[in-house]
Amino acid sequence: MTDENELVERLKNSVTKHEAFRELMSLYQERLYLHIRTLVLNHDDTDDVLQETFIKIFQNIDKFKGDSKLFSWMYRIATNQALDFLKQRKNKMKVNSEELNDFLIEQLEADSLFDGDEAEILLQKAIATLPEKQQLVFKMKYFQELDYQTISEIVDTSVGALKASYHHAVKKIENFINSN
Repeated sequence: MTDENELVERLKNSVTKHEAFRELMSLYQERLYLHIRTLVLNHDDTDDVLQETFIKIFQNIDKFKGDSKLFSWMYRIATNQALDFLKQRKNKMKVNSEELNDFLIEQLEADSLFDGDEAEILLQKAIATLPEKQQLVFKMKYFQELDYQTISEIVDTSVGALKASYHHAVKKIENFINSN
């Protein structure tokens, strides 16, 4: 695996930027895809958001200060792109968050690339009942298995607040599953 600082230097150098960016995509494409997929649920939408994410990373790499890990910075961009996508979809469809979540779950159930079972669909329905911040924290912790410190860097929230959000999310999901 390439040293992150060296990769960032190559990304910021106009001579090596394109080659370094291909390497960056190779290293992080799958992880970013999985992260975005947990947020937008649909494969085709995920591909679109992933492409926009990499464009944004490419355009803004010179602004990366190194205050956080490159991984965290890219995840923040991917998260923001996914949330912006969902907000635009909601506005375009003229629906509220709950209706959008219902629509996304219906799409997921019909998605031939989704390999989950009824339990997975029930979990997605439970997650859809959570407030947006709790959904985000739960998905990053549960599906991505990110630690609280990394999530804190990505969403710019304290570790304590994240732990509380995750705890509340788990309780609400348990209640939903037990009552359905």
